[in-house]
Amino acid sequence: MSDMRLQPVGFRELVGWDNADHSAAFSAFKTSAVAVIASRVARGGRCDAEQVAALSDACREAIRRGGARVSRAEARGFFERFFVPNRILHDRPHGLLTGYYEPVVDGRRICEGRFQVPLFRRPPDLENIVGETERGRAGLRYTHMRRTAEGLEPFPARAEIDAGALSGRGLEIMWLADPVDVFFAQVQGSLRVRLPDGTTAGLTYDGKNGHPYTSIGRILIERGEIPAADMSMGRLAEWLRADEVRGRAMMQNNASFAFFREADGASALSALGCDLAAGRSLAVDTGYHALGLPVFVDAPGLLHGVQRRPFRRLMIAQDVGSAIRGAERGDIYFGSGEVAERRAGITKHRGNLFVLMPRVERSKRGAAR
Repeated sequence: MSDMRLQPVGFRELVGWDNADHSAAFSAFKTSAVAVIASRVARGGRCDAEQVAALSDACREAIRRGGARVSRAEARGFFERFFVPNRILHDRPHGLLTGYYEPVVDGRRICEGRFQVPLFRRPPDLENIVGETERGRAGLRYTHMRRTAEGLEPFPARAEIDAGALSGRGLEIMWLADPVDVFFAQVQGSLRVRLPDGTTAGLTYDGKNGHPYTSIGRILIERGEIPAADMSMGRLAEWLRADEVRGRAMMQNNASFAFFREADGASALSALGCDLAAGRSLAVDTGYHALGLPVFVDAPGLLHGVQRRPFRRLMIAQDVGSAIRGAERGDIYFGSGEVAERRAGITKHRGNLFVLMPRVERSKRGAAR
């Protein structure tokens, strides 16, 4: 892990802060407040005991306001009272922002017709080596392993699972028609499956086989198959589907393989266990930043949002990802469906993250009262 320092700055130094939709950010913050308090400690990051207590105070205040609408001015006042913005200082002048989304695809609960590619539920012999919120941390050989009578051993890699390593165990939770759709669902960590009766089933991440994540897009760029300037999720999907055998072999370069469980509700779930909010939830590296913290994202080159303005937005660190590693690395959740897929697929932009750390002195005053 490279060195990182946090440098306190004023809110006036955050370009776009005055015009930000603080109310939308407050709603996302409140969504994860219960989970943050329930965890008793900030999950990840470098929060000390006083900062953890101060973050809990902010969460309780957000919950206390209940379901009443909070105006932009009130929400702005809340964040400015309870937090201090910090510039992230590390070995580069900027960070990297990517995007993710929730795919929506047709599927079946049984193997039939063209629906022959399974999604699997979590195997009972799968064991976490680290907490799920830490699985993006660099330097880990395995995040999950298989528990056997002799002890722990590596779980089968993607190629072994494709070859039938899980067959006959009754772990199939849903069937899709396209192996590329299955691959992208695993990378994104959730999906919604349209069923023939008109209903939709939500599936969410429930562990992985523990092998490190490998970007096949990077492999294709390095091999000269797709120019870096042309790389996107859409372009990658086209390449994978153009030749089924070639595509399967390429996907197997990523040994990481995710499992799912069926989830209630209309939204994808974050690593905190709360609903993800489109355009407000951010995946971060918990080796550097605690989940539940507000993060102001400044990415002036990212212009494909709803209003096609520079992306300057207050978000909440609510999620993690196996590929999200680094002090100033963020993954923006764009929501569900085709529009979200397009936006996430072309997001690979420089940007700066300003993490809002809990204002400790406020927490101490509250305790004194």
